[in-house]
Amino acid sequence: MKLEEHEMSRILLIDDDAASRKLMKLRLGDPYEVIDSGDATETLALALEHKPDAILLDLMLPKVSGLELCQTLKSVSVTQPIPIFVVTGSSFEDHREQCLHLGAEDFFEKPLDFARLRSALDGATREPRRERRAEPRIRLKAVVKLRGTTENGKEFELLTTTEDVSGGGFLCRCAIPLPPSSIVEVCLMSREGECRIGRAELKHMRWPNMPWQACGFCFVEKTGPWVI
Repeated sequence: MKLEEHEMSRILLIDDDAASRKLMKLRLGDPYEVIDSGDATETLALALEHKPDAILLDLMLPKVSGLELCQTLKSVSVTQPIPIFVVTGSSFEDHREQCLHLGAEDFFEKPLDFARLRSALDGATREPRRERRAEPRIRLKAVVKLRGTTENGKEFELLTTTEDVSGGGFLCRCAIPLPPSSIVEVCLMSREGECRIGRAELKHMRWPNMPWQACGFCFVEKTGPWVI
């Protein structure tokens, strides 16, 4: 006999207000698994990593607006099917139509009507969870710096560009011959400089011993929910 009828539905909650997140987790924690963050820049990475059944998105966020995040999530094929519920303390008339036009499922003003919110979430998550790729990949060019050791045991430092990325790894070109299962330090490069994001292991290689061979890396250590 099965102990549960179905797997617990998972909700991703993005809100920079810690008190709001705490209240929503308290009110929605049963029967949902709630994953929350106050950092809007983590949204896409967390969505790819946890594959939520629904997203609760605050509209007024620092660094990036909820409208921009809604548009981004609906433009990426992997996250496009996930229903988004916008939660905001701003005027209903000012933003509701714009959010729905960008693809949001529904719009809720604070203070929240939790009965209506739960009803909306129940309707959106009632269908069995869709099959999703374990590592959905996105074509994205990001400049990274790799540090490691060559086949000859010499230390190297290489600037390269990713061809596609996922929550767990990336594909890039590498002009340096690397032994199988090599471990490299990975830094993301930007105008502000470099930011270490972890260590990655070489999993596969195309066109070995050729200039700019294609190397697929999987992270064995990450400093945060980066998608590069």
